[in-house]
Formats: sequence, C-alpha cells, structure tokens
Amino acid sequence: MFEILRAMISGATADYADIRYEIMRETRILFHGRELFHIGSNTTDGFVIRVLKDGGLSSIAFTRADDAETALHTAEENAALIARHIKKPVEFGKTDIIQDTFLPDIDEDPRQISIDEKLQLTRNYNSIPLKYEKVATTNIYYSEVVREKYFVSTEGAKVREDLITTGLGGLITSKDGTLSQNVRVALGGSNGFAVLRNQEEEFEKRTAIALDLLRAAPVTGGTYNIVLNQDLAGVFTHEAFGHFSEADLIEDSTMRERMQTGAHLGNEALNIIDDPLMPGQLGFYCYDDEGVKARQVSLMKQGVLVGRLHSRRTAAAFGEGLTGHCVAEDYRYAPIVRMGNIFIKPGEKTLEDLLAMLGDGLYILDSKGGQTSGENFTFGAQYGYVIKEGKIRNMIRDINITGNLYHTLKNITAVGNDIVLSKTGGCGKGQLNIRSCHGGPHILINNVVVGGM
Repeated sequence: MFEILRAMISGATADYADIRYEIMRETRILFHGRELFHIGSNTTDGFVIRVLKDGGLSSIAFTRADDAETALHTAEENAALIARHIKKPVEFGKTDIIQDTFLPDIDEDPRQISIDEKLQLTRNYNSIPLKYEKVATTNIYYSEVVREKYFVSTEGAKVREDLITTGLGGLITSKDGTLSQNVRVALGGSNGFAVLRNQEEEFEKRTAIALDLLRAAPVTGGTYNIVLNQDLAGVFTHEAFGHFSEADLIEDSTMRERMQTGAHLGNEALNIIDDPLMPGQLGFYCYDDEGVKARQVSLMKQGVLVGRLHSRRTAAAFGEGLTGHCVAEDYRYAPIVRMGNIFIKPGEKTLEDLLAMLGDGLYILDSKGGQTSGENFTFGAQYGYVIKEGKIRNMIRDINITGNLYHTLKNITAVGNDIVLSKTGGCGKGQLNIRSCHGGPHILINNVVVGGM
C-alpha cells in the first residue's frame, strides 16, 4: 500500500504533499427498551491528499484510487489560489521523518468476535435495568470502529497505525408518575473487547442511581463550595480549558492574548497535561495524522500556562514545538488540532479529605451535557449530594453549574489522588472524535454558581 500511495503523489509540483488512506470497519447494535432497533456492520475506505504550495494549504478527499491524479491536480490548483489571497504564507514545523508500523496491543480483537456474541452481550446488559418496575426504558448501544491508516509524504514519511475503539453503554430512564430521570452508563476503550465483559455490576449500579433519583430533591440554587467527581472534573478540563489549549482555536481570537504561555491562570494546586501515549486509555495513539510522533504535553504547571497543542502549521505560526496532536475523524477529513488524553494530574488528597475540607457544600457527579461560550461555561450534572460537616447526606437532582474559566481555575483549591479517565468519547469540534478522552481526580472548587434545570 505504501508504494501505491507514494506513486499517487509522485507527480506533485507542490512544496509538500501527503496522502492518507484508511480502511474503516464499523459495527453498531442498538436497543430501544426491549426492541432491537438496529444491528449492522459496514466497511468503507478513502483517501485524503494535502498539498502546501507557495504558502497555500489545501486538502481534498476522494474514494476511488483512479481519481488520485485529478485530486492531486485540483488540490494544487486550490493551494495556489489560496496562496494569492492570504496575508501570511502557511509554513509547517519541521518534524522527524517517521517510517514505522504500529499495531496496538489489545485484549481480544473485536474483529475476531462474532456479531452474535456482541448482540448477546448487549442484550444481556440491556436486560439488567429493564427488570426493575420503575425503569421506563433504555437506549443501549454497542459500537465498534476499526481504522486501518496509512500515511505517506513527499518528505519520506511512511506510517501505518491501527486504531480500534469499542464502546457499550447508553441511557437508563426511570419514571414515577410524571417525574422522569435518566442516567448514563459507559464502558469501552481502545484496548480490545475484553474490557466490555463482566460489567453487570456497573449496569446494576447505574440503574440504582436512576431509581434513587426518583426520590431525590431538586437542588436549591445558589453559590456553593463544591467537590466534582472525576467525570465532571474531566469535562471541565476538556471543554472549558482544553479547547483553548488547541492552538487553531485561539490563533485568531481574543483568547490568544489571555492564553499566553507564562500566564498565571490557576491555583497552585492545579497541573494539567495531555498525553496520547497512555496505553489502554481511550485517547491512546502513537502517531497523529500528519505522521508526527505524539508526546505528552504539560499544559499547566502549578497554575501557570506552560504549553499548548499543535499541528505542524500552528506550531510554525506560534513559533513553538510540535506535539503530535493533529487528528482527523476519518478518511473524509483533513486533520485538525485535537486533545488526546487530557486530565488534571492527581494530588495527594483522598475524597474523604476533600469532603472534610469542604465542610458544608455539594458533591456533584457525572456530566449531563453542557455548553461553553468563550470563557464562560454551563454544565449539567447527573446527580449530587448535600454535604454537611464533611459527610454525605441526601441526594439531589436537576443540577447545573455555571462559571467563568479563569475564575474557576483560580478557585480550584485542592486536588484528589484518585484519577479516573473516561471510557467513551465524542467531542464534536467540527469533526467527531470518538476517542476524545478526559478525566482526572476529584477536585474542590470554591464559590460556584449552582442552579436547577
């Protein structure tokens, strides 16, 4: 395949060209309540060519190998046209020329598991919540995406890597009269099918939460000191902070001035990193879609902004080093700057320590959607508890938290020692990234506005 791809761009007259070819295999099973709503598998493939010519960068996607010559010619014409209409020519940061094949270690290759077995496993998990009278319905899915990627550049790069992603989860909805509550369940990762087995206890646990929420009181709005669990701490890190660490998002925005390296943005307890090179984690990969070796990046150290995530283009534009964080959804897209595994580094406090420090406040758990607008954010939570004198009291529901990124970073006063990273992803920054991974330890935040939904 490498020689075929090299031949496809051998006629390039541009300063630089690369081509990525992918074979993508997808399997999906979906239950709505007891009904099997969908089951199926499909295989697709395609190409993306990028060219850099006279300072203009262009890309084109196509699915027929016979169209490669036309696609290359069109991409070069477009790059030349773009070059005549931009203020500053595009440059690429210099990179090592990688020639490697990387196939991840996985525990049970899902490609070797029959669709009948996948269906039976999904059906069994789906049946667990449905045995309870007050569970109104479920939406439980199995998802499997295998991407076999090949990358070749005119610089001499030649990279093959497989990405294998499995997930099993969805929504459990409970109902009592007119009151409905729902709780998410999520299993999966990048390390094989085995992680999905023997998870009955997790489905029982999430079902119990959905049922308990029917007896919970709505939160009383106000300003509280709060403890966030690992999932919500991760959502905050990803959504409110992480996207502003992606160089392409702040390049031409007012946020660039605020997000200067060396800026003291957070409490001294706060350290944030992004590390795609964590085997077994959802966001794991070895090389990005520009053929650049991924690396761990320290983004914040003791509250000081010390790094950001880059493509080759943004690294040159900012005058900073490459990080290997330029990733595409699949063969239909040119790559953009994305997070890998982003999280707050764990501290030394146990959850009990954090609750004792909190005294009176709220303990809020698990994300339920949300949005960001510039430096401001609003996130929903699936459930929470009132904390009195450091002890967990009654459950609460219908919670959202609202705040400003910079104020909140300053108000994170303590960090737990119990890091957990997400099992499923789904960041939609123009393209969907199903391997978007976030998490962290519990964190204590002062003066957070909490309201009902």
